[in-house]
Amino acid sequence: MGTEIERKFLVTSDEWRGLALGVIYRQGYLCIEKGRTVRVRIAGEQAFLTIKGATSGISRTEFEYAIPMTDALIMLAELCQHPIIEKKRHTINHQGALWEVDEFFGENVGLVVAEIELTEEGQAFTRPAWIGEEVSADRRYANASLVKYPFSLWSS
Repeated sequence: MGTEIERKFLVTSDEWRGLALGVIYRQGYLCIEKGRTVRVRIAGEQAFLTIKGATSGISRTEFEYAIPMTDALIMLAELCQHPIIEKKRHTINHQGALWEVDEFFGENVGLVVAEIELTEEGQAFTRPAWIGEEVSADRRYANASLVKYPFSLWSS
């Protein structure tokens, strides 16, 4: 069993740009229910099926398995809820910590968030200058929530 411990923040400036190359992600959800999600993701040239449990604090159970690209393409096209999440993930090392900056496209264009995965909930880390408000507890920023209520509709 895997456990994901993650904190999520809004990005306040473009200072992070140019610090790393990004990878295009396309992901869809086969199941979005309270306490569980099942996701299909294409990250560059690889495809994965991910099952996540309920969030407790900033932790949750997570299982991830590589799957054939052909299967992932069919699932995204025929089985997943829409809209499909489209984003570019940039991986940046800042003072020994790995940050992932997600720049969204499609229905979620304009949204840019940064995540840091931790080994324990109370782990200390240094925030880069381009990190703003923490939104870890705000479910609107969860990718599964962005399928149901895309960022482009928030100001409507």
